[in-house]
Amino acid sequence: MEQEFASSLLENAVSEFASLPGIGRKTALRLVLHLLKRDEPEVTAFGEAIIKLRREIGYCRVCHNISESEVCPICSSGLRDHSTVMVVENVKDVMIVENTRQHAGVYHVLGGLISPMDGIGPQDIEIDSLVERVAGGEVKEVILALPATMEGDTTSFYIYRRLAPHASRVAVTVLARGVSVGSGLEYTDELTLGRSIAGRTPFDASM
Repeated sequence: MEQEFASSLLENAVSEFASLPGIGRKTALRLVLHLLKRDEPEVTAFGEAIIKLRREIGYCRVCHNISESEVCPICSSGLRDHSTVMVVENVKDVMIVENTRQHAGVYHVLGGLISPMDGIGPQDIEIDSLVERVAGGEVKEVILALPATMEGDTTSFYIYRRLAPHASRVAVTVLARGVSVGSGLEYTDELTLGRSIAGRTPFDASM
């Protein structure tokens, strides 16, 4: 049974916080009460930061990573190896890989994984734009850094098949299996992930 509040303003605030992933109503109430104890300028700054984030941040037109400009700093950097593209599931994975300092190339964020059970097909994620990047001729290696799950393996196999026409000049590799089966990059420590990147192997379609 949901707790009822005397104040509709408190109720609305709790409901909004509880709509965030991993936040239940008890935690939401604790956060709202904490904000009420803070000075008004601090709470105003907090709210404005969220609004500014939503209004001003977007996605890179090249790799689909979050960006404040049309092309993100990684894609526009002359210090990165643009011939090596690491394919990841989401924006969080880019941050995790960057922390390892083992990838000097660029990225391609799919924005999800193929999952027929959830109604997510190849057309619902950024696979076509990846194929277009590879067809452009600059890419020499595509690293599939997707979760070691059924959905991750299905997506990797589909991408491998889509890139087959470019197999003569583009290597398709995967992370070494230091990444535990059934888990994503966010659950892998940086040292293990770094070694998996350095020890990547050619994609095996029979896996």
